[in-house]
Amino acid sequence: MAIEEIRQDLKDHDGDKSDEKVQQIEMSAAAASDSSISMPPEGYKLYRRRFAGIVGFVLLNIVAAMGWTWFGPISNQTAAEFDITLDQVNWLGNVMAVLYLPTAFLIPGIVTRWGIRRCTEIGAVALVLASWLRYAGTAKSLSHQGSYALLFFGQIFAAIAQPMYQTLGTKYSETWFDMRGRTTATMIIAICGHFHSFREPVPFTNKSEANPIGGALGQLFSPMFKDTRQSLLILGAITSGIAPCFLLVGNAPPTPPTYAASKPPGSLRSLLYAMAGKPPSRDVSMTVRERLDFAIIIVVFGILVGATTCFSILTNQILEPVGYSSDESGFMGACLLLTGVVAAIVTAPLFDRVFTYHLALTAKICAPATAIGWFSLIWAVKPNNTAGLFVVMTVIGIGSLPLLPVALELACEVTRNAHASSAILWSIGNVVSIVFVLSQQALRAGPDGQPPLNMKRALIFNGVFCLVAGVTVLLLKGEQTRKKVDEEKRDLALSTLNPQPS
Repeated sequence: MAIEEIRQDLKDHDGDKSDEKVQQIEMSAAAASDSSISMPPEGYKLYRRRFAGIVGFVLLNIVAAMGWTWFGPISNQTAAEFDITLDQVNWLGNVMAVLYLPTAFLIPGIVTRWGIRRCTEIGAVALVLASWLRYAGTAKSLSHQGSYALLFFGQIFAAIAQPMYQTLGTKYSETWFDMRGRTTATMIIAICGHFHSFREPVPFTNKSEANPIGGALGQLFSPMFKDTRQSLLILGAITSGIAPCFLLVGNAPPTPPTYAASKPPGSLRSLLYAMAGKPPSRDVSMTVRERLDFAIIIVVFGILVGATTCFSILTNQILEPVGYSSDESGFMGACLLLTGVVAAIVTAPLFDRVFTYHLALTAKICAPATAIGWFSLIWAVKPNNTAGLFVVMTVIGIGSLPLLPVALELACEVTRNAHASSAILWSIGNVVSIVFVLSQQALRAGPDGQPPLNMKRALIFNGVFCLVAGVTVLLLKGEQTRKKVDEEKRDLALSTLNPQPS
């Protein structure tokens, strides 16, 4: 009855805007009602074991990413040893990118039904199977076709594992950490997976900006051994040693750290219905503003991840025609990576403890700065401009990697569905990456270009799309609804446990 009276009063004063305002009131009322039921009698708690789970996620994420990028630096060697073409070697990476999307969309359903721990178990089993199937493919008694088939099936199992550890970061941080640690936990998991080599001799499509450390290690280790057989044996041994780390990841703490962590996980289906304006219940409903914000986050995240991925794959092909060596290309890629990782490590704790309600503002600053950096490459990629390129790489690194946890956490805030929103963002980023790589390869100049085989048109393509992302992010409001509700319920719990004397 009270809601109906408010609705009528709002219509008298605000006309068409009344429905959205009433929806916000109904959502707040629903949250308050739920919190009174789900609030633990002893209050919200944090457990030290949450850090063990972070360690488990980091190690598993790194190992999964290493398998994704392992064949990149040894692609020519692999092609020669197995008597296969470079295109076939490239598909050992491409198959993981292609399978990423359907696998990521299955993960929210697994979490909803069986929890985080079961996802990590499935991923660990898939990693072990992937490693030893790949090694079995090196048996000298097999035909070339048989060897390649085992390598390919091994990569299919690896494709199952990688998105499980990548997309679960936000859900784990929401389940085990409070408002003063969630962004940092998300950042640690996000940067510890995969980063494509900046010294790749041939196209080898995969994801890049997402989770840089693991992929970098994969690129570093794989060329260190005398042949592909020994290389895959070492990878299998490393994977088998790390796989049991799923035991470090708990499903959920006995007492949740926040109100958001006390709620049952939402499904991908419920988020899609909420985005369409037809939520199955009031608990998962989103206002028009929140739906618009999530759409903006998807566009910006997808374009910037795609741009970084594409550049990381094509770095040598972009820079070599204008006179830079593969070593110089590698150093520039390392500059982007290292400055970005340092910036992410420094800024994430500040978002948790100092600039707690400034995620949207950060995105509005970092995304345009990063876009300008990408756009400037159109003119910066020229002979004898090493210092200028290092400056641009630094700007892009500092602007882009800290955006990973910011975008992921903002998506959680506006959707209040951590794992489904993360799955959508990573999947869109992967799809855009594939489209960007294929498009920019097609834009390469011919042998008669000036200089031959230059990538000027590809840089224009990349820069224009990044500018679109940089402008689009300015439309973001990004109200941190989840955080506000968590703080309200925390204060209510404290006042209940420690009542003030009258």
